Amino acid sequence: MTGIDAKQEWFVRARYGMFIHYGIYSQAGRGEWLINRERFSREQIEALAESFAPDRFDAEAICDLAVAGGMRYVNLTTMHHDGFRLYDTELSDFNAMHYAKRDLVDEFVTAARKRGLKIALYHSLNNWTAQPDGVAALESEDARAEFIEKTYARLRELLTRFNPIDVLWYDGTWPLNGTQWRGKEMNEMARSIQPHILINGRNGVTGDFATPEQHLTAPSPWRPWEACMTLNDHWGYHCGDDQWKSPLDVVKMLAKVAAGKGNLLLNVGPRGDGSVPEQSVTIIREVGKWLARCGECIYDTDKFTWGLMKREGHESDWSNNGPFTRKGRSLYQIVKAWPGEELAVAGLNTPVESVTLLNAAGEQSCDFEYADGKVVVTGLPSEPPDPVCPVMRFDCRGVPAMYLTAGMRVPSVKHAPYDPVPSEMLE
Repeated sequence: MTGIDAKQEWFVRARYGMFIHYGIYSQAGRGEWLINRERFSREQIEALAESFAPDRFDAEAICDLAVAGGMRYVNLTTMHHDGFRLYDTELSDFNAMHYAKRDLVDEFVTAARKRGLKIALYHSLNNWTAQPDGVAALESEDARAEFIEKTYARLRELLTRFNPIDVLWYDGTWPLNGTQWRGKEMNEMARSIQPHILINGRNGVTGDFATPEQHLTAPSPWRPWEACMTLNDHWGYHCGDDQWKSPLDVVKMLAKVAAGKGNLLLNVGPRGDGSVPEQSVTIIREVGKWLARCGECIYDTDKFTWGLMKREGHESDWSNNGPFTRKGRSLYQIVKAWPGEELAVAGLNTPVESVTLLNAAGEQSCDFEYADGKVVVTGLPSEPPDPVCPVMRFDCRGVPAMYLTAGMRVPSVKHAPYDPVPSEMLE
């Protein structure tokens, strides 16, 4: 791939992964930040760790779910900001082996490797229970030096114990910046242990890929990226959160990242006992079935985006019926709002040679007419022919692009594609 390091190629092609937020916070069922948000005392933290009982944490079942869901990589929180490690460590007793007699990271890495999944390990740089902690590191240079040294020791042990993995996923940049973390040195240390590894940029240094959180915005200029998104409104399990995204919501997110040639890292938050909420299982499996029949519009796509304020890089456009992706000379429309027996797409730069409907019944050739940049597909079912979302594939004579404006023809003079109010509309 042009402009992509060889070690980044699998990541750029991956498109879809599973994030797993699990720890002692899961036991309380009030989200992953409760120790901070509720200002837990040492006694409360110890009681939470003592109650940790991952009896139903099944790494093989979780990885099987990722495979069934059409995901190509998995990412587990080895240590969140609370400092509790899910693996056996010689650096602290605050870990799953000490309290539960299990190395959950080892179980997870083993299960993922057996299934051919790429492996990312999340590890927080911040640590609320360390002494000195991040606040002390802000207040004292001596404390900072000790805090950073302990952080390096954790990372060194993690990468040595679980070697090889594919991604080191930092989090918890607060309270320091990239210079204070000695981020370049940190990355060099990681690569001295695992030269092939990809590293994100959450230690304050530009990494191998970008990680927009809870939004689907591709970096500009483009570079490899993944959008990390929750399936409801929390990362860690919250017993009161029933705001689940639907399978169609996930498909729309996949369409967005596919158009931007990025990845979707979709989160699962197991309960305290390690079991995955049934809603998560159902949604992920339904999306996996959809990807099995329609996934060609998501996997290995080319960048196909559009801009509000300028024409440069304006490859795609929007439609009332649903978003577009592109792969080579094939244009796909993910038809989230089914229009009925006729579907039209205008603004094309190249003739359409065939149209195919991807849906629950398989692939079906469609009748269509093409003229003056507009394709009209006829004879379609009156109701959506797929329980999640049908897809139309337009096979074109050339590489497709789309261009429409807010007028009924393209102006002959210099213009913006649309006429948004800059203070109200962002690209």
